[in-house]
Amino acid sequence: MYLDVVHLRAFYDLPLGRLLRSLVGAPIRKMWPDMTGKSLLGVGYAGPFMRPYLETAERAIAAMPAPQGAVPWPRERASTCTLVEDTDLPFPDAFFDRVLLVHALDHCSDPAAVLREAWRVLAPGGRLIAVVPNRRGLWARSELSPFGYGRPYSGGQLKDLLKSCQFKVVDDREAVFMPPSRTRTIQSAARTWEGIGRRIWPAFGGVLVTEAEKVIFQSLPAGGQKSRFRVLRPVFIPEGVASGLKPVRAVHRRSGVRQV
Repeated sequence: MYLDVVHLRAFYDLPLGRLLRSLVGAPIRKMWPDMTGKSLLGVGYAGPFMRPYLETAERAIAAMPAPQGAVPWPRERASTCTLVEDTDLPFPDAFFDRVLLVHALDHCSDPAAVLREAWRVLAPGGRLIAVVPNRRGLWARSELSPFGYGRPYSGGQLKDLLKSCQFKVVDDREAVFMPPSRTRTIQSAARTWEGIGRRIWPAFGGVLVTEAEKVIFQSLPAGGQKSRFRVLRPVFIPEGVASGLKPVRAVHRRSGVRQV
């Protein structure tokens, strides 16, 4: 479920929220250093991370999902915020050059549907950045920030989701290596934590920042024929469940199939 937009805005006005905005915003700005002449759409609560592009982007629109609610954004000028259904955006096809998803894929009810809608409004060759809590990190287990609520992802899970929705992953980074804390001592050393974390435990950052490009065409087997290689479907069996079950085998007879 989406968090209330009033609580999100209040968090990013706090010292910890401003710090996370800086730490998560750093890899976003490295991926997208220049937005001159480009159109930008933020879905979820992306406003704090869109602010550096206000002066250069051709247009910057914050689309806030109805279950979350909406507040005016940006505060210092005419609002470009709109209340939307995350799976039915009120924009034409191929309308934006960039889409930024923050507090969206981890809180929505159907991440694949949200990504498909983002794919629709992106121009050919357009780029998307998804910001989600890292399943391996500490921040997904803490309620100090919005990243501790909703659905965390591993790096592999996020990449597979993007690929299944016709996106090609072009860059992925981690951010927020400091432990979850309101202590001023830890927060003041946040930059040191970032530097050490990237070198020593890069897979355990609190937040995943992944950039992907819209793919127009999907590859198909030559001649439209199915591959001769069998595709195996993974089966998840919770630990301790299978041990108490007897296997079911099918015995084929002329009269039909009998289970034993």
